[in-house]
Order: sequence, then structure tokens, then C-alpha cells
Amino acid sequence: MQLHHLTATQAGTLFRNRQLSPVELLDAVVARSAEAEPTINALTEQMLDTAYEDARESEKKFAAGSANLGALEGIPLLLKEEQPIAGYKAEEGSLTEKGTIAELSHPIVERIFEAGAVVHGRTTTPEFCCAPYTHSKLWGVTRNPWNTELTPGGSSGGSGAALAAGESILATGSDIGGSIRIPSSFCGVVGFKPPFGRVPGMAPFNQDTYCADGPMGRSVADVALLQNVIAGPHHTDQASLRPALQLPTPSAAAARGMKVALCINLGDYPVDPVIEANTRQSAQALRNAGVTVEEVTLPWTRDKIISAAWSHFGGIMGPFITEVAGADSDLLMEYTKDFARRAAQAGSFAEGLMAEAEVYEPLGILLADYDALLCPTLGVTGMAADFPDPAALLEVNGASVSWIESALTVPFNVIGRVPVLALPSGLAPNGLPTGVQLVGRTYDDATVFTLGAALEKELDLWTQPTWWPQIHQALKV
Repeated sequence: MQLHHLTATQAGTLFRNRQLSPVELLDAVVARSAEAEPTINALTEQMLDTAYEDARESEKKFAAGSANLGALEGIPLLLKEEQPIAGYKAEEGSLTEKGTIAELSHPIVERIFEAGAVVHGRTTTPEFCCAPYTHSKLWGVTRNPWNTELTPGGSSGGSGAALAAGESILATGSDIGGSIRIPSSFCGVVGFKPPFGRVPGMAPFNQDTYCADGPMGRSVADVALLQNVIAGPHHTDQASLRPALQLPTPSAAAARGMKVALCINLGDYPVDPVIEANTRQSAQALRNAGVTVEEVTLPWTRDKIISAAWSHFGGIMGPFITEVAGADSDLLMEYTKDFARRAAQAGSFAEGLMAEAEVYEPLGILLADYDALLCPTLGVTGMAADFPDPAALLEVNGASVSWIESALTVPFNVIGRVPVLALPSGLAPNGLPTGVQLVGRTYDDATVFTLGAALEKELDLWTQPTWWPQIHQALKV
């Protein structure tokens, strides 16, 4: 495996055994970025001066056999631009925020630096993170390394694309409607949407039960490693949970004897036949690991879920966008205007809260008998990189649906206290990976990581060198 496609756990072992230095690994991902960025456009900026200083410091620690090593010591990591760093740009992908400099750092940014990570850049998002694709007037179009005509997803699209292309070893994301899980699916990486409050955030969205900052990486163990760094209470966030939950090293063997519910369409979501086949393949992989998997139905309708979501967005995110844009609303992307308009036209926030309770009840009943739910991440196999019209419809298995109807991620923001681990499930004919979600009981994070480790071991796809050559072919490098 080429250095730029190592997992963080592999890199850490090589560092400790003195077979690789943090500077050498940083060299590899920086060189890869130089090759990939003209095509992929996943980075808003690079921070190479400080990154090399940090890498050299980590190199000295490993060479000296220091006991004072951080959990992410020497690991190259990219931060989603939405998570501010004091003294750096905080532009949110918007011309209305161009040139804005952050005064404060996000709590997880502080923790990542303290853990010894080598932060070498920031990743692209759609404007104000309100779309499932990643393009903006400010930063241009971010493309999927597997098929550059298609999007890596959004809103953590830059993080997903960079990980897939080999431009970093770890990355961060955030998720308010699928923004970690959609890019994880389209880019063939692993991502985790923590339950509300597990990871501290910044006002106002630290109070938003739909919203979570979380880790993205190339293996289940990598994502658990980063999650353990960023989780836990923070003095600026009253919603952050205590005590800090520390996940054990994910064990595939521990999944034996668990019981998982399989639901392909979450009620009435249309799903591409290839995605269904790959989801069923994932279910069989879990069975091969000793997990009981039984197919179930849910009485959900996407109209009910989407209505609840828009009511929620109408109370928080929609007004936030309108206020920030102010008199400069003409500078906004069409998808941003569309998001704010739909949010403003939605039902009341109180109606949304009642709908959220109604959505949760059948899942709560189901998970009284099962350890987790397995379902697809998306119903579609891809979307255009420059998806031009927010009202455009997608064809899915004979049905025409909007983008929000194609995202099986949204239900688990509506009921945001459930942990969700997103993993690859296979490949589609267009060259893009497909993905599944493992949804746990409220605040039962460890179980989805255990099941994810079992799925990862049995499918044996994304941690293998053979997962990546198609990216090399797509990039022509």
C-alpha cells in the first residue's frame, strides 16, 4: 500500500517501530495533494509551515522513545472548514463571509491539536453546509476521486474526497442531515455521526439535536481513535455530555451473538437495485461474523420525516442563514436560497418536535429487540459534481425524487440521539462506492463500532490496497 493510503492505526504502528517518520508521511500526503488537487479541489487552504513544524516535533518524540505521545501523534489530518481555527479564515463557502477571520477555535480543533495530530489543511464544503454536494462560488467544484464527473457528496465533501484520494490520513466532518455519511458513502470511507451532545460544538448549533461534529477515516479503528479524542464535555458547551465516553478498540469477534435488524427502504424510500444488493451483501457479511440479521419493516414515510426536518430547519438553520446573509442575499448560491425558502415555508417548530417523537417511537420499539439497525446510506448511486438546480429530481428505481428524498440519512438526524456508523458496502457501475449505516440504540456508540469492525473484516474491502487503484485510474496519476 502506498503511504498516502495508510490507515492511522497502521501509521501509528510504523511510527512506534521507527519504520516511518511523521515527516515522511506528511511528505507523502502533501505530494499526493499536489497531484490530485488540480482535479479534485478538496482543500480550501494548506497549512504546511505549521504542519511541518508539528511533524518534526512528533518525529523527535518517536526517535527519542518519548512516553509523552498524543493519541494522534504525527498523523496527518484535515479539518472541515466549518470548524474554525482562531486566526484563520472562517468563510463557510460563502461570498457573504469572504475574508472573515475566526476569533475562536472549535472545541474539537483544540483537542485534535492537543492530541498531536499534524493538521495540514482545511476541506471544502457547500455554502453554509446546506447541500448534499460540494460546490460554491467561493471555492468552485469539488469532485469525487472515483469518478470526477460526480460529487463526493456534502456537506463534508472535501473531507471525503481528500481521504479517498489519499490527501490525508484522517479528516473531520459535521452532520445535520447526512453531511458525514453521504460523503462517506460516495467516497468509500468510514464516518461516524455521534449522538447529540457526545462531541462538543459551538453556538448556536451545539444546541441543535440534529447537528453533530464527527470523525472520518479509512477504517473503523481509525474513526474510533479520532472519536475518542474529540468526545467529552467542554466548558463552553452546556449540551456536551459527561463523562467522556472512551470507545474500546473495536473488536470484530465481539459482534458474535448480536442481533441486527435489516431494513432496505426505511418505509418507503426508493433504493437503487445495486445499493440494495450491496446492502444485502453487508447483511450476509454480518451473518458470516456470527450476527443474527433479520429483515424488518418500519412504518415510516419520507413525507413525514422530511416534513419534520424542514420544520426543524425552519426554526434554526434557515433563519441563521437568512440573518448571516443579510443584505447580501443576492450573493448566495441557488441551493442556499432554496434551503432558506423551504425552511421558511415549513410547519412550526413545535409541530416538528411532535413529528420527531412519532418518528422515534417505532425505531425505539424495534431496537428493544435488536442491537442495531442496518440500512443503506443513500438510495442513489451518484449525483453530478456541479448539481445545478436544487429542485432537480433524481431517478431512483423508477421513481423521481428530490435530493432529500434520496438520503436515508435524514431520519437519524430527526432522531439525533442515535449513533450512526457509515461504512462502504461495495461499488456501483458508475465507479462510485455505495454505503450502509449501522444505527444504534440511543447513546450506545460502542455497539455500532463493534458491528462495524465485524463488517469491515468480513467484507475485506476498504482497508485493502485493491480498494484504491480505481482512484488512481480516475485521476490518471
